Amino acid sequence: MPFLNHYLIRLLIAIISGAGATLAFAPYSLWPFAFISPLCLFLLLHQQTTKRATWLGFVWGLGYFGAGVSWVHVSIDNFGGMPMAAGLFLMIGLISYLALYPMLFSFLTTRFFSHSSLSKYLLALPALWLVTDWLRGWVFTGFPWLWLGYSQIDSPLSAWGPIFGVEGITAIIIISVGAVTYSLLEKKWGLLLIPAILGITSFTIKPFDWVNPQPEKATKVALIQGNINQALKWLPSERWPTIMKYMDLTRKNWDADLIIWPEAAIPALELEIPSFLRNLDSAATMNNSTVITGIVGESPTGNFYNNIISLGVNGTNGYDYKQQPRYSKHHLLPFGEFVPFENILRPIAPIFNLPMSSFSRGDYIQPNMEASGSHLAPALCYEIVYGEQVRENITAQTDYILTLSNDAWFGTSIGPLQHMEMAQMRALETGKPVIRSTNNGVTAITDHKGNITEQIPQFTTAVLRGEVIPTTGTTPYRYWGTWPLYLLVMLSLAIAWRKRR
Repeated sequence: MPFLNHYLIRLLIAIISGAGATLAFAPYSLWPFAFISPLCLFLLLHQQTTKRATWLGFVWGLGYFGAGVSWVHVSIDNFGGMPMAAGLFLMIGLISYLALYPMLFSFLTTRFFSHSSLSKYLLALPALWLVTDWLRGWVFTGFPWLWLGYSQIDSPLSAWGPIFGVEGITAIIIISVGAVTYSLLEKKWGLLLIPAILGITSFTIKPFDWVNPQPEKATKVALIQGNINQALKWLPSERWPTIMKYMDLTRKNWDADLIIWPEAAIPALELEIPSFLRNLDSAATMNNSTVITGIVGESPTGNFYNNIISLGVNGTNGYDYKQQPRYSKHHLLPFGEFVPFENILRPIAPIFNLPMSSFSRGDYIQPNMEASGSHLAPALCYEIVYGEQVRENITAQTDYILTLSNDAWFGTSIGPLQHMEMAQMRALETGKPVIRSTNNGVTAITDHKGNITEQIPQFTTAVLRGEVIPTTGTTPYRYWGTWPLYLLVMLSLAIAWRKRR
């Protein structure tokens, strides 16, 4: 490829191919781009100096995250309260930070595995990709968005989700891309059998059911999508109109086993409205139903928590603030729910003083919520993207994964659709259906394989009625988690390093 001899051409291809990876994810769901984009990067890195390769990785990352997380600008523009130039500066800062991880991948690849070899492309590159992905999902509480495996929820590779999780699917993508890259560079066409075998195996195991659905124990649910304007939600004058809107929609659905309101659906502190909550608890109990809602709570020490509470048939004898079962969000959204280095940042701009940006963390593992005889493992909004946390909160009694969210911060962007795709992956990994209730979409129900079975349109006031079927049994991923995969990662790096020497 003579035209690749020009470094500027390589940089241009890097940013375009990085941006093209976004097409693999929702709402486009053109999953082959998850292979095409890293293939372009691997070819671009071939025979480059460490310095040039490092910048190629950074530029590829700029395209990848510049297109893939562009939806963040909606919240900055609409709620940040800053001039456009300052908002643009923040977006560039976020994208540049995220691009450091593919930059690190490219640096490690060329610095320590510069020669073209089979062990490099089949062992070192997949392992380093997973390591840098893991770092991105951990540093500063993590941002595990756009892991390549999420894009395969509708592809044959989804068959590996219940076995190895989303990281395992990512590894299979990179192993396949590594085999194709080596074949193209070294004309070793027999290696194309590797992605072919992985694809055939995926088709073979995809029909297999790791868990047993129990349709005779189906639960009737009603998910209330209030479609409340985020800019008005926390105005004191809007508190009771908002609550009454949810109540009016709830009264029409008392025949459901579970009635679920979104994250922070009640725009008030739990301590401020105990009479209303007692009345709602009594009404739900009389109708043999359970209402689950998001609400902000305050501890006796003055700490605020983003909570979920259940009212009605929930294993208690009436609402009692001190004894009420609650789930408190553990993984908080940086800047939205807590501000790192807040003493420095809060005085700088209004975006660092958004409403409800001073939450405290709940425990990493918390009891399931009991509701009308079902047990639900909660995950609030952003938490659903943390597969290990969701997995570790599922018990032998868990029937469903429950996630409440409010993606109104991100308007009509692609962000909420990517968020839903990640929720689907949690169902596939654990073999547990996901119930997802949101303020303005995507409100949906999935089955235990991550397929959306019921959904209502975004940006409408509506109620999603449906049945959710619980499962028994467990998936390999639910049982083992990711440690076998990362054990293989370390083994792969050790072998590749030995071969290099």
